[in-house]
Amino acid sequence: MAQLKVMDLFCGTGGFSKGFENTGVFSVVFGIDVLPAAIETFRLNHSAAIALNEDIRKVPLEHVSHRAKLKQGEVDVIVGGPPCQGFSSIRPFRSAVEDDPRNSLFEEFAGYVSYFRPPVFVMENVVGLATHNRGTSIEQMQDRFDMLGYTSDWRILNAAHFGVPQKRERLVMVGVQHGSKPRFPSPTHAGEFRTIGVRDPARRLLPPPLPDQPELFAIDEESKLPSALTTMEAIGDLPPVAAGEAANEYDLLPQNDYQAARRQRANHLDLHVATGHTERMLKIIRHSGSNISSVPQHLITSGFSSCYSRLDPDEPAVTLTVNFVHPASNKCIHPFQDRALTLREGARLQSFDDDFVFSGTRTQIAKQIGNAVPPLLGQAIAESVLDILK
Repeated sequence: MAQLKVMDLFCGTGGFSKGFENTGVFSVVFGIDVLPAAIETFRLNHSAAIALNEDIRKVPLEHVSHRAKLKQGEVDVIVGGPPCQGFSSIRPFRSAVEDDPRNSLFEEFAGYVSYFRPPVFVMENVVGLATHNRGTSIEQMQDRFDMLGYTSDWRILNAAHFGVPQKRERLVMVGVQHGSKPRFPSPTHAGEFRTIGVRDPARRLLPPPLPDQPELFAIDEESKLPSALTTMEAIGDLPPVAAGEAANEYDLLPQNDYQAARRQRANHLDLHVATGHTERMLKIIRHSGSNISSVPQHLITSGFSSCYSRLDPDEPAVTLTVNFVHPASNKCIHPFQDRALTLREGARLQSFDDDFVFSGTRTQIAKQIGNAVPPLLGQAIAESVLDILK
């Protein structure tokens, strides 16, 4: 069977499309991103793809078609997450070949769909898109795709329900050419998490209710889903390191299937380097607990409730930010060790395999990891896309 072709727009590291490749059925043939370090990471992990470090608004689609050797009807899936700057100004649809830098980034995504005519597209984004402009923005997007000949639908997915050890919510829109029906993946892991997105249960892709709620759903023992993976189930095999120190060898065997899967092709450990905190920060970290209130007030001047706090070892991690190596930014202190997460631990919590290669400075890599779509979430979506294409 020929590999199904995927284009990845606003690709970043390519974590989303890596999930598609991990099914063994899809081949990523093209990626584009404006950040040089991110596109280099994409290139290193998608060696067969054409990778462009360009502003998508400034690259004519004919040029993309020529570079990628792809014509209309030769792309099976387009995926991507247009940055949210474009949501505030969605104008009437413009020609797909018109090189107009004023077009919103969403319009560029729609332009690629119009030009290449894939059977399926998947657009992921922040959950705030669902309520932006009181819901009119996402309605306009769906109207645009309807004009292009696509039926679309969207749901809020929590990555923890798909094997990712992180409570990360994303809005996922699936579009199919008229005559087909959008489909979404079924959750593989159980867990009830507070949502920051849409609370309408019809829009949230949830697992069946828990066994202690039999009046809501009949569940037999064989059909029960495993619990969502926890922080320590994801990173517990990584060697302890103190602030400012590093380790480049594993000192434990994998302790569960998740760790074994992440280490399957890795010959050595890299990026397991802890931030070198100041003595003042170390004093704060030693006091840290589940939220900022654990830290004596005289040690800090301000911060959100989640700043200067430890991850819960027995829960999935909170959503990683782009500054997860700095405790002042969010809840990113190791559950037991007195330091912020390492880059490798952040990558584990995003479900990147240990052999996934990152390019750039420490700050750039942290940003790439924090912005990425978890590959395991991408793989779950890819499997539902495959059902559509079948």
